[in-house]
Amino acid sequence: MYRFLLTPRWLGGTALAVAAVAVCVWLGSWQLGRFEDRVSTHQETKQSLTASSEVRPIDALLGPATPQVSTETVGKPVTVTGSYDTEHQLLVPNRVLDGKQGYYVLTPLRTADGHAVAVVRGWAAGDPSGAAPTAEAAPTGPVTVTGRLQANESVGSNGAVAGGLPAGQLGMINRAALLNVLAYDGWYDGWVAADQVPAGLTAVPTVQPQGGDGLTLRAFQNLGYTLEWFVFAGFVVFMWFRLMRQTAEAEQDRALGLDPVLD
Repeated sequence: MYRFLLTPRWLGGTALAVAAVAVCVWLGSWQLGRFEDRVSTHQETKQSLTASSEVRPIDALLGPATPQVSTETVGKPVTVTGSYDTEHQLLVPNRVLDGKQGYYVLTPLRTADGHAVAVVRGWAAGDPSGAAPTAEAAPTGPVTVTGRLQANESVGSNGAVAGGLPAGQLGMINRAALLNVLAYDGWYDGWVAADQVPAGLTAVPTVQPQGGDGLTLRAFQNLGYTLEWFVFAGFVVFMWFRLMRQTAEAEQDRALGLDPVLD
């Protein structure tokens, strides 16, 4: 009854089905590997941030060899010494903390060599459509700030926008945006979230850079593609088996003389 499987037509069809299943399984396994890599990166980053409790000067992390904040340095505790530029404090709107809308309070800190560091001294609750909050003025004179290194923001991440804000407000925290507002000799990459905040403000938690911590939308897309490819492989097997059964039943009917009589 199954001798038809040895015909050239069925041998070719079976070979094609096997090849299709193999390709689907390979692509599904590759997508699963991509997802596992992203999860592993996420876990390694978390472990690195947890294990690294040593506070280091900002120059030790953002030197000539590594001038930009990366997934390896984001969240690392740093210190920076200088004087706050109290005349150019900025508010960064549309920042959500614990489900509430508010503002980051950003005060530039000038170092002895003239460079500047964007220091977010804390978060204040406030509706962007209403009056902006007021924050306690930054201290004058030399200070040493301890905080966590944060990555540059980009449009669409964490409420960041390109512009269109009132004077004294900043749409996103990155070197280019800061240079447009305050043309200092140079800005350190990223920004620092201060650990010690003044009364009325809340400390800002570490914000992972978009796409840098492993568990992004793209990671879960990889998982979805994995499922799709495995479903395709199962569908090919199902259709081959179904067609084989139909053909076998038709062969059996012919052997029993049950072919329909056509007028």
